[in-house]
Amino acid sequence: MMHVLVVDDEPMVREVVMRYLERDGFSVTAAATGDEALERFAQINPDLIVLDLMLPGVSGLDILQKIRATTDTPVILLTARAEEADRILGLELGADDYVVKPFSPRELAARVKSVLRRTNAVSEPVLDRMEYDSLVIDPSSREVFLDGSAVALTAREFDLFCFLATSPRQVFSRAQLLDQVWDSSPEWQDPSTVTVHIRRIRNKIEADPDTPRHLITVRGVGYRFAP
Repeated sequence: MMHVLVVDDEPMVREVVMRYLERDGFSVTAAATGDEALERFAQINPDLIVLDLMLPGVSGLDILQKIRATTDTPVILLTARAEEADRILGLELGADDYVVKPFSPRELAARVKSVLRRTNAVSEPVLDRMEYDSLVIDPSSREVFLDGSAVALTAREFDLFCFLATSPRQVFSRAQLLDQVWDSSPEWQDPSTVTVHIRRIRNKIEADPDTPRHLITVRGVGYRFAP
């Protein structure tokens, strides 16, 4: 059974999210503060974390940064609409997804299942290993290598990069990428999420992120992978 850690200082939010996730078959642990969240994280090693950005004491961004220093455990952020700058920073720090408050618990549960499905990729067909000069993408092991060294991508970064690489030269809009990689739509997800993830991937795999060789912006349309 997958274990989810829910971190939010509002008792009602914790209760509703826990109820929906447990109904969907997840084991759930809750925490109300940043310090408690870090303690629970060390104790249970959850499969995924639902993390509120606005917490008393240690903030959600601080927790995310500490978690990303040691693990790639998937993280879904809970944010308010006024926290766009923090939301983008959270994505740049390695969050896999976010949900804006007030949110539908059913939508959040669907996001949790989507992230875990893509992270574990148990039932998805295995694609062939892709090699482009010094760049290697291995879907079976979910690894990327550049000049023989492993590149540390989060689960969502890998999903996006691999999706584009499996359709070289084809241009995808941000709305299409949200639909295909996030199982979402611009109605629920800000298209800038795609932009932030593309920038993070470029910083990791491009020799010059400002003049990318592989992840190309097609102005006014979207992005494509150049082999």
